[in-house]
Amino acid sequence: MKVISHRGNIDGRRPSMENRTDYIDKAISLGYDVEVDLWKVGADFYLGHDGPEHVVLIGWLDDRSHKLWVHCKNLEAVEFLSSNKYDINYFWHQEDAMTITSKGHVWSYPGIYVKGGIVVELEHKDLPSHIRGVCTDYPVLYK
Repeated sequence: MKVISHRGNIDGRRPSMENRTDYIDKAISLGYDVEVDLWKVGADFYLGHDGPEHVVLIGWLDDRSHKLWVHCKNLEAVEFLSSNKYDINYFWHQEDAMTITSKGHVWSYPGIYVKGGIVVELEHKDLPSHIRGVCTDYPVLYK
């Protein structure tokens, strides 16, 4: 099962650290993929859940594209990634039960276990064997 760090978290929520490049890099160095929240405002890119908080360079995202699951938080981020050469796995959703990423993976809300999909489960819990992976604040408990 693929284990994905939610915003860089490894063993619980750390809201002040989430979506920061150094925090994400640490999770990647420990072997995890990471889900990040991306905003595009004008010519600039930002990471942040509730709004654009931390400036990030598109090159930083591109260099880590094999380890990132990019949750686009505004239309501008989707439009940029969908119309450029970057091989970044991205998706957009708000309250949808599930969505499909740009690389064809099903990404679903907690409790929705799609065969072969990735489920967001922020707390640690037993998961059905038919899913492909989990995005969580507790990846260390799943490895």
